[in-house]
Amino acid sequence: MAKGKNKTSEDRNNNSRTSNGHKSKQHHVRKGRQETGASTGSGNGEKFPTKLAMWDFDHCDPKRCSGKKLERLGLIKNLRVGQKFAGVVVSPNGKGVVCPDDKEIVESNGAAVVECSWARLDEIPFNKIGGKNERLLPYLVAANPVNYGKPWKLNCVEALAACFAIVGHIDWAELLLENFSWGLTFLKINEELIRVYQKCTDSTSVQKAQDEWLEKIENESKERKQKAQTGDVWMTGNTLQEGLDEASSDSDEDTDEDSDEDSEEDTDEESEEDKPRYDSLGNLIEEEDKEPKYDSLGNLITKTTNLSL
Repeated sequence: MAKGKNKTSEDRNNNSRTSNGHKSKQHHVRKGRQETGASTGSGNGEKFPTKLAMWDFDHCDPKRCSGKKLERLGLIKNLRVGQKFAGVVVSPNGKGVVCPDDKEIVESNGAAVVECSWARLDEIPFNKIGGKNERLLPYLVAANPVNYGKPWKLNCVEALAACFAIVGHIDWAELLLENFSWGLTFLKINEELIRVYQKCTDSTSVQKAQDEWLEKIENESKERKQKAQTGDVWMTGNTLQEGLDEASSDSDEDTDEDSDEDSEEDTDEESEEDKPRYDSLGNLIEEEDKEPKYDSLGNLITKTTNLSL
């Protein structure tokens, strides 16, 4: 009987899994044979400058999992639960943060990540994975399509790239990220902050730089909120007072016009009254004063001037 003839399909499926119950590397290689993707540089069969490893717990969608794509490209090794790693392990279980002082460890022994869901960290047996150089990542912003713009929420390839960039190997970070259409955006949006971390030395100095950066962006956020609330009022001034000033100005103009008209009318009336008036015989008619005058006997005094010759 031919070898393996009596094996059931279940047995064959079980043989394709590793000791931790996950699909073997060969399975992912077979799945990725037809993948052409946008891979460049390190994805073209070239050996990566340092060791890359991960513990994959199959929490993510294989089509969007950056760790699985790196594995299909032959760039990263999948470790079993129970295996330890001698290089820097980027893990939520880390005690210190990645720093430039880790450069020698990364160059000699590489870097590893834990491929799992942020929502299922409580399922990960951290005591059975990792190593003696477990590290957290400092504050950085994700650029991957799932968590774009969210701080801390980096995926596998971003975590590895961040580690390399901080220790001074920005070239290694680019080499990994070039395999993803969105990859280099991660370095672009974090460029200034990565430079800040590169100027540090140990974990303490990186932590301090992170805290100062967070304080800075918090203050900037407060200033923007204050400007959003009061900026328009300061820019446009007191619109109510402007309205009152305009109304007052219009009122003053109307008053001036009215007074000018009244003055002209009064002048016209006075000019008419000042003209001498004559009777039919040509005698000057003197207008009576507004206040009539009387003699000592109480008789009304009138004046009539005869201009006839």
